[in-house]
Amino acid sequence: MKAEALLAVERAGVVRTLRSAPPLTLIPVRGRPVVHLVNSAASPLGGDDLTLTVLAGPHANLTLTGIAASVALPGPHGERSRFTVRLELSEGAVVEYLPEPTVITSRARHESVLVAGLAAGAHLRTRETIVLGRDGERPGELTSTLHVTRDRHPVLRQTLTVTPEVLLGKRVLATELSTVADGETVSGEWWSRTRLAAGGTLTTALADDAVTAARLLTAPPATRGTGYGR
Repeated sequence: MKAEALLAVERAGVVRTLRSAPPLTLIPVRGRPVVHLVNSAASPLGGDDLTLTVLAGPHANLTLTGIAASVALPGPHGERSRFTVRLELSEGAVVEYLPEPTVITSRARHESVLVAGLAAGAHLRTRETIVLGRDGERPGELTSTLHVTRDRHPVLRQTLTVTPEVLLGKRVLATELSTVADGETVSGEWWSRTRLAAGGTLTTALADDAVTAARLLTAPPATRGTGYGR
């Protein structure tokens, strides 16, 4: 299956264009600058190529959230699935892209790609949570790519192939990039926050479950145990 969905928003979260493409369904929340992203069919399935493009106009404000976990499933012939999110933020735009976790099931081969281009005065907060397999299941394979630029200069370029060996026995990897947040590089048990040279921070957490991973991403460093700064 190939599907391309499009969302364009203006100042105050006004939706200018909304074009869903099953299994990608976009549902705006009345009176709020919030849009829900819903998987309206079993996806991503091996062989699927899904693309979501989000255009945020000057001084637009948008929170794009998922409402349920995505489950990456194997295709009948071992094909790789791909979900690409492209974000374009104009001057003064502020966007939060906060999907629910993605579960990588046995024999699935999935690729997650996020490409964001920010104007000089735009800001982005985005989160990714990867769960390796359902309970008691050996997971498939995930390759995650994050490529963010501001005013055409790189903020973060990262590609990671996620396996149980990479996660040191943990089942969940969660990352959060914020171009708004600032602070020193610090770390603690199973988490770290890295200050980016171009501004903003990248927080990474490993955990046995998604709830714990989310807590490690959002709790202030002082509540996460003893860490160190440099």
